[in-house]
Amino acid sequence: MLFDAFKNRKSPKIEFIKTAPTWRVAWGTVDESYENIAWRDEKFSVVLPRTTSGFLTEKLAISSGGRFVVVGDVWLTNQVQLLQKLGIEPDSFQGSYLQVVANLWERWGNESLHQLVGMFALVIWDRERQVLKLVRDRIGVRTLYYTTTGSVRWIAPQLRTLSPHRSSDLDLVALRDYLCCAFVPGERTLWEQVRELRPGTVLEFPDHKVEAYWQLQEQIVAVDQPLAWHGDRLRELLDQVVQEYLPPANEPVGVFLSGGLDSSCITALAAKFHKAPVHTFSIHFGSECPNELEFSSLVASHCQTQHHILEITFKDMWSRLRSTMAYLDDPIGDPLTVPNLLLGRLARESVEVVLNGEGGDPCFGGPKNQPMLINSLYGSVTNQDALQAYLISFQKCAVDLHQLLKPEVLTEVQTAPWVFEEDLYSQASYLNRLMAMNIKFKGADQILTKVSNLTQAALLHGRSPLFDQRVIDLSMEIPPEYKLSGVEEKAVLKQAIADILPEAIIHRPKSGMMVPVQLGFRKYWQQEAKDLLLNRNAAITPYLNQLPIRNWLNYQGDTWSRYGVKLWLLVSLEIWLQVNQKCSSESKK
Repeated sequence: MLFDAFKNRKSPKIEFIKTAPTWRVAWGTVDESYENIAWRDEKFSVVLPRTTSGFLTEKLAISSGGRFVVVGDVWLTNQVQLLQKLGIEPDSFQGSYLQVVANLWERWGNESLHQLVGMFALVIWDRERQVLKLVRDRIGVRTLYYTTTGSVRWIAPQLRTLSPHRSSDLDLVALRDYLCCAFVPGERTLWEQVRELRPGTVLEFPDHKVEAYWQLQEQIVAVDQPLAWHGDRLRELLDQVVQEYLPPANEPVGVFLSGGLDSSCITALAAKFHKAPVHTFSIHFGSECPNELEFSSLVASHCQTQHHILEITFKDMWSRLRSTMAYLDDPIGDPLTVPNLLLGRLARESVEVVLNGEGGDPCFGGPKNQPMLINSLYGSVTNQDALQAYLISFQKCAVDLHQLLKPEVLTEVQTAPWVFEEDLYSQASYLNRLMAMNIKFKGADQILTKVSNLTQAALLHGRSPLFDQRVIDLSMEIPPEYKLSGVEEKAVLKQAIADILPEAIIHRPKSGMMVPVQLGFRKYWQQEAKDLLLNRNAAITPYLNQLPIRNWLNYQGDTWSRYGVKLWLLVSLEIWLQVNQKCSSESKK
């Protein structure tokens, strides 16, 4: 194994920098004195960051005929093919991905969306018809937020960019959903006056019409074919996607490697196809905690990567939480947020592009679906309906809402519908219903948002090959029994990559990356957490009762050892609110 000087390195003591300002656009009439307007007409303005040489114009493109103004973030895997469709020689093209989209739009309009393969969040202004369109990629790799009130509607790829244009009122239903899921699912955000465009949709102003140009659908094929046949199809696609996600052949690439099946298969494929060095990055939490270094080191050795191991201490976890929350759009109560950012900072010392194994569980039937499958068999015994069981399966605060929420808040939210209901009660096979919800909500609203926010904060390009739209489409064609059947999970993925990984990795039991927050609150953070959460001036005080929080902090009745996860959820929320309320007040001065 090619270990280097980073082995067992402590968390890098790097000062966290503020994220670079990003673009935003306004639909409506904006005062001409507004700063940093790079392009405008009567009803549409583009605000861009300034650089030493002027505006950051790479975020703006005007179609070749001048009719369409396109602003946004885009990365495409099929740019060469798109240029050929436009009759442009790829080798001679000097423009950006955004310019390609602008020229496509002028020729084919909305139909262009069916030709784009990649990740994007776009705002498209039709100067002729005075119509504005907001567009988001199919899976939700990129984000796009917009305000819902006022004579001027503001749109931006980062929620915090909209701080000057919203109130500080919380969306109480979004708060309820966060407490149950550790993220805010669906179009809601924690701010009442801001919404998030859903993946695979187009929102049009001025009529506020929303249309889906892509939908996740079960389309099972070849049910008579054996597992090996479906594995071969998947492997062919993974080979293609990973190669497209790699940086240029002369640049190194990184992979976040836990030692689980998903990150291991991405590591093996990257090592197979990339000629420049492949760097892998793993974490552990010190001698008090179990780790998976045995497995990640085995994969790194097998694939001959340059392997980096980062130790993250309990002090690091607590002291870096505030900085981490400042980079997140909506709050995310996943304890991996801080480790993800710290590992990204380390990776940036060696690479600019980093891949990950996110998406394996949602797409190919990971074990987190098993509680729901058990409920489908024994629900009549437990008296849990499917929605209740699904919320409880997150293992957060779904069972605690009645004691945790203040009475007036509970009254406000308890009859509000849940965004999961349509998919949960669809006609698809039961496993594919669960997978669809995991892809549409946990994928877009937690996993991919976290990857995007925190890799950008580390100045990295983060890419998730297993969340590629083509991989997801293929996953919905594979018979459910080849994904999760009894105790055998992800059988088709194991079949697809069996020849490039050690058998010990293929057949190891799934354990997941467990962050030791239970030990953290018991031994290291208890007093700090009490000072934060039980303070009468805490940001959560108007919404949550202190008694259950006090009991959790004292570990009273923690039969299932879940209090640490719940406390991390609340601590993350409190700090996120503090950071963003401060940000909001400062931006309005």
